[in-house]
Amino acid sequence: MSTSRSDNKKTGDRGESIASQFLEDNGYYIVQRNFRYSTFGEIDIIAKKDGVLVFVEVKTYKTEEFGEPLLLVNYRKQEKIRKLAQIFMLQKKINDIDCRFDVIGIKSAKTGDDNSVTHIENAF
Repeated sequence: MSTSRSDNKKTGDRGESIASQFLEDNGYYIVQRNFRYSTFGEIDIIAKKDGVLVFVEVKTYKTEEFGEPLLLVNYRKQEKIRKLAQIFMLQKKINDIDCRFDVIGIKSAKTGDDNSVTHIENAF
């Protein structure tokens, strides 16, 4: 059975909401969700904690068929996120602040709210 693009979008959106709540529960302030630059790409969550700007890539999965979701953030994806972060900072005229790149993996439960969240700080 194949999953449709809209199913994947729903799963991704749900994962990003779970990740945002997780970050807020752990003292982060959400600066922006889904920062998009043209058709180049998107940063899922931009947050701030302790004076550090954090760019977060969220990977959500319902099955382990494709392996660990955190491993899906390959070098090419990392470079794209770095470039998007630079664009975000230029657009917002943000400089002189520490930044880092985190990855959050959400193993989405089939039913209920039993989701597993893995947060890797300074992932790349």
